[in-house]
Amino acid sequence: MANEILKSNELNFLNRPTMQNVDYLTYGSADFFSAPYGLHWNSRALDSFVNVRTEELRKLLVRVMKKSEVEESVDLGEQLKELTSSIITRMMFRERRSDSGIREEVITMVVELNELAGFFNVSETFWFLRKLDLQGIKKRLKNARERYDVIIERIMKEHESRNHKDAGGARSMLDILLDIYEDKNSEMKLTRENKKGFIMNIYGGGTDTSAITVEWALSELINHPEIMKKAQQEIEQAVGNRRLVEESDLCNLSYIQAVVKETLRLHPGGPIFVRESNEECAVAGYRIPAKTRVMVNVWAIGRDPNQWEDPLEFRPERFEGSEWKITSEKMVSFGAGRRSCPGEKMVFRFVPLVLAAVIQCFELKVKGRVEMNEGSGSSLPRATPLVCVPVARMDIKSFISLEPKVNF
Repeated sequence: MANEILKSNELNFLNRPTMQNVDYLTYGSADFFSAPYGLHWNSRALDSFVNVRTEELRKLLVRVMKKSEVEESVDLGEQLKELTSSIITRMMFRERRSDSGIREEVITMVVELNELAGFFNVSETFWFLRKLDLQGIKKRLKNARERYDVIIERIMKEHESRNHKDAGGARSMLDILLDIYEDKNSEMKLTRENKKGFIMNIYGGGTDTSAITVEWALSELINHPEIMKKAQQEIEQAVGNRRLVEESDLCNLSYIQAVVKETLRLHPGGPIFVRESNEECAVAGYRIPAKTRVMVNVWAIGRDPNQWEDPLEFRPERFEGSEWKITSEKMVSFGAGRRSCPGEKMVFRFVPLVLAAVIQCFELKVKGRVEMNEGSGSSLPRATPLVCVPVARMDIKSFISLEPKVNF
């Protein structure tokens, strides 16, 4: 049935429904995630930030290495979230040492916005209550968006001023968005609200999801030492032990890719997503009226015994030899078609690279097995953090302490 909605009737289910909470926080669905399908939806991740991702990954490995040297445990979940937030901040804002407070300020604000966006709004659920604010949500939404607006306006004005003074310097994603905004001849038309909404999307969707996926993958590998060994052997054969794995190596790491696919099958970053029909249609023989909200249960599709052999087993081999693309006949971890998740390409680069780098450099020791209970939250996090004692697999200082030079 999901295939009929996302593929056979794709054009009729391109849009997400307007939710009062989200619509207000995103300036009337001006962000990339909520906006109606259109030209600007096809924005892609930029290859120019590969050095930023590489440098921040090395910093993560150095932090873990220091724990290894004194035989202390490390909370990998927290370390991975710090990694993703650092990468996103530098990609988005071209953060300098003097801007160290930007990340914490924006992330704290976006976390609050995400919580409000997902809050159950009684007034919206029942039509006869829509004019009432029984839970005080409208007041909280107004207060939160005003504070976010102040922060982002200040950052944007600083960048606008900096661009005029430093036209030849390294460019951030915000710099590029500002260029498009100011270019009257640009094919892609952006408003100031589009930029603010885009920043909200990147932080809200990028900070947790990728980090949580890596954490789930490491948890599965620790509980399946034979799979861990096979993955490490592939890295040794493709990369060796004299340098750190790089993004350019991923095309030669098919088993690592299979591990990531299997992780996303069992632990999708977005367990449920919603679409809305533009007009009346038929799905699986049922009449679906226009403006009907349809919920797709990604978590259940990944564990459907009618689609997968031994669906609860972690078995990356089921993906060996298949094309490196999550959106297939059986999996919709990132949605499907024209309206698939805009963070898909970033996940494809980030998750397998970080996973490969961590298991290339360290053995991860825990007492017994890692608990695999799921916590609450839209990104399906672990119920308990992944805490382990890292043990260096080789003399890794020589190739992780020398960080590449990055201009910002």
